[in-house]
Amino acid sequence: MKKLGILFFMLVMAATSMAQGFGGGQQMTPEERAKQQTAQIKEAVGLNADQEKKVLDLNVEQGKKQSKMFEEMQGGGGDMEGMREKMTAMREETNKKMKEILTAEQWTKYEKWQEERRSRFGGGGPRN
Repeated sequence: MKKLGILFFMLVMAATSMAQGFGGGQQMTPEERAKQQTAQIKEAVGLNADQEKKVLDLNVEQGKKQSKMFEEMQGGGGDMEGMREKMTAMREETNKKMKEILTAEQWTKYEKWQEERRSRFGGGGPRN
């Protein structure tokens, strides 16, 4: 159930950011979102230059896939359950690749950073 809550949160945040843009009016491209996210990760876990490039590339790839999925949803080409499954698979693949890029210490910081983001934006699963 917690995974569904996290996934729903990610879907809402991505859809909101795509519709409004993080800047408050203009929609950000996947590349712009990837740069912003990579900068946040760099600050949170202390990436070196090589890691920063790899994380940026991963975030761009993930952002483009995510944008394509949302375009398909808006065009009526997908259902919410199918989207949820695709997003879960994408998140798992992204985390697998991220774990290969980061050191063990950085991975721990990354997981903590993700949890803090979910908490800050109201995600993290069902509430009692």
